[in-house]
Amino acid sequence: MRAAWARRRCTARPPARGRRNEQGLGRPAGQPDGRAGRAAGTLRERRRAGQARREAEATARHAEERERRAFADAVGPVRPLRERGHRTPDPPQATPEPRQRQLDEQAALREAWSDTVDVESLLLTDDGLGFRRAGVPPDVLAKLRRGHWAIQGGLDLHGLRRDEAREALASFIGGARRKGWRCLRVVHGKGLGSPGRAPVLKAKVQRWLAQSDAVIAFAQASAPQGGAGALIVLLAGAPR
Repeated sequence: MRAAWARRRCTARPPARGRRNEQGLGRPAGQPDGRAGRAAGTLRERRRAGQARREAEATARHAEERERRAFADAVGPVRPLRERGHRTPDPPQATPEPRQRQLDEQAALREAWSDTVDVESLLLTDDGLGFRRAGVPPDVLAKLRRGHWAIQGGLDLHGLRRDEAREALASFIGGARRKGWRCLRVVHGKGLGSPGRAPVLKAKVQRWLAQSDAVIAFAQASAPQGGAGALIVLLAGAPR
């Protein structure tokens, strides 16, 4: 009996080491499976990235410290200034505009401009429409037509009624004088869209400008500047 038991013991297969997969194949003990291997690789990458970041930060700190020391060596020892009670000056305030006075001047100018005043004697017809006050040299009109002075501002009266156009022109002239502008262009239109195809504002604008003390001359614009539908206006110096 003992001999039979000993034979069975000697011929029995030893148990397989390690675990078995689904196909029954054994895996050596201590070898990690796929998921554990990937996790270990990710952990190593994170550690390397963290180490690289810390090294870069340390390098930047060292460079900043070197720059600070170099600046301190170049400047030398410093000490703070004593307080002397100085105050920062206030920013300059914008000069207030006399708005009400401007409105009053424009209102007076509108009321002074008449539609019926006869200024035919003041309008010249030698080389196109023109006007100049007494004492203004005759060549001023020729210079206006040739564009001798740069146009600094313009006003288009197209589509405005008589009262609207007069108010707009008065406001424009007043604003131009305050800005120091001298040469202006006023577009009154040729009347092509008016009943009878006759200009409605042309004669009125001429009369209004001739009655303005600010205007010393005006001439019909050249073709590129509007021709018969516009005037080039020259103002006196800006009011003091």
